[in-house]
Amino acid sequence: MRDTPNNRREFLQASLAAGAALTLAARTPGADDASTKGLPTRPLGKTGEHVSIICLGGWHIGAVKDQREAIKIMHAALDEGLTFFDNAWDYHDGGSEEIMGKALSMDGKRKKCFLMTKNCGRDAKTVKQHLDDSLRRLRTDCIDLVQFHEINYDNDPDWIMERGCLAEMLKAQKAGKVRFIGFTGHKDPRIHLEMLKRHPWDTVQMPINICDYFYRSFQRQVVPEANKLGVAVLGMKSLGGGRDHQGRLVAAGVCTAAEARRYALSQDIASLVCGIDSMEVLKQDIAIARNFKRLSEDELNQLRSKVKAVAGDGRHERFKSTQLFDGIYHRQQHGLTQKEVEGT
Repeated sequence: MRDTPNNRREFLQASLAAGAALTLAARTPGADDASTKGLPTRPLGKTGEHVSIICLGGWHIGAVKDQREAIKIMHAALDEGLTFFDNAWDYHDGGSEEIMGKALSMDGKRKKCFLMTKNCGRDAKTVKQHLDDSLRRLRTDCIDLVQFHEINYDNDPDWIMERGCLAEMLKAQKAGKVRFIGFTGHKDPRIHLEMLKRHPWDTVQMPINICDYFYRSFQRQVVPEANKLGVAVLGMKSLGGGRDHQGRLVAAGVCTAAEARRYALSQDIASLVCGIDSMEVLKQDIAIARNFKRLSEDELNQLRSKVKAVAGDGRHERFKSTQLFDGIYHRQQHGLTQKEVEGT
C-alpha cells in the first residue's frame, strides 16, 4: 500500500531535519562538481556532456495523478537547474513518457533538458518498436540517452548482443535518433561486469545506497570498473527502492532520506536518479543537491556502521534478493509463470 502525499511530506521533512545533524566534510566539492546556475553538474563519463547531479525519475512523475501538477513539477525542476530527466518505455504503460513529452513540448522546455529513457526490447524488432514509441510519446526526434532496461537476468547480455538489440540501437544512433547508449539493472554486479566487457557503453545505471556496500555491492565491484572505462555511472534506489514513496531503508529506520541521498552523491557517480512526485519533494531534493558537499571517508564509514548489522542478507534491498521489483514486462519476457509475474 502506498503512502499518502501527506505522509511522504512529513517523512521527508523529518528526514531532512535529522540529516542536517550529520557533519559534512569541510571542503568544496571536487572538480567534477562544476557549479552552474541552479545545481552542481558532473561530467557524463566520456560523452563530453555535463548533467545535474540529481535526475528527475520517470516512474514517480508518472504516478502523479493530476497531469497539470506533474507538468508543474517538471517545469519547476528545469527552472531550478534540475535538467536531467529519466524515463522508460514501460513506466505506467507509456504514461510517464507521454506526460513528460507533453511537459517538454511547452515553451521550448525540451532544449533545456538532457532526456533519458530506457528500452525494454530483447530483439532488434522490439528495440526499434520501443524506440519509435518513445520518440513519439516524448515528442522529440532525438533522445539524448537510451539505456537497455533491467539487465537483471543471466541471459540478458547474450540477448542484447546476439539478437541484434545493440546493433539496432547503434543504427538509430547513426540516424540521429539517439545520442548516447547505456544499460541499467538492479540485480547482480556480476551481470553488470559482463555487460561492461561486451561494449564501450556511454552510461550504466545501478543501485547506490548505504546497504549496497555490504550486499552484492555495485559501489564496490562495478563503480570502479565503470569509471576506469570512462562509462558514466548513474545511481538509483538511494532510499532502498520500493513504491511506498519512502524507500525501505528510511521506512525501516536504517537511515534518514538526507543521509541516504548524501551518501549516494558522495560516490563516484555522474548523477543520482530521485523519485520526485510533489513540489515539496522537489524542493527538498533541490536543497540537498544545491548544498551538497562530499562526505569524508570517516562520515561514510559512520553511515555504513549504522546499517552493517542488517545489510548483509538483502532484506532492505529486495530488488536484488527477490524478483518482486523486476518489471512485469521483463518477468514475462523471461518466461516466469503468471503467479511469478504478478508477484503472488
